[in-house]
Amino acid sequence: MTAVSEAVENAGRTDPAERGRLQISRVVLRKIAEHAADETPGAVRARRRMGRGGQGASAQLSGPDDELRVRLDVALRYPQPVRDAVAAMRQRVGDELRRLADCRVSSIDVTVSALVPAQAPPRVE
Repeated sequence: MTAVSEAVENAGRTDPAERGRLQISRVVLRKIAEHAADETPGAVRARRRMGRGGQGASAQLSGPDDELRVRLDVALRYPQPVRDAVAAMRQRVGDELRRLADCRVSSIDVTVSALVPAQAPPRVE
């Protein structure tokens, strides 16, 4: 038996908690939060001024992984109920961070920095 096959066979018998640990980079956690915010209904990608975020949501994270604090800067489609869109966004971001990275989120602060009007259909003259 080779060393690799022994390691694979032994891994099947070892309790998963004893196999090692997984550490997820803060950059990955930030990208998960930004992607989840962008995928929320009503969110829109918009150019930002003053170098804050390129397009889409911009996130900042602080605190330990079991008490994560998230700050989002987002643009929303106009007209739309802002409270409803932000509540859905908080729920989605928290759920995705918990599901994908097993992080407990203690707070999600959302700043709506832009309201982008819906594209008007082209006018025929």
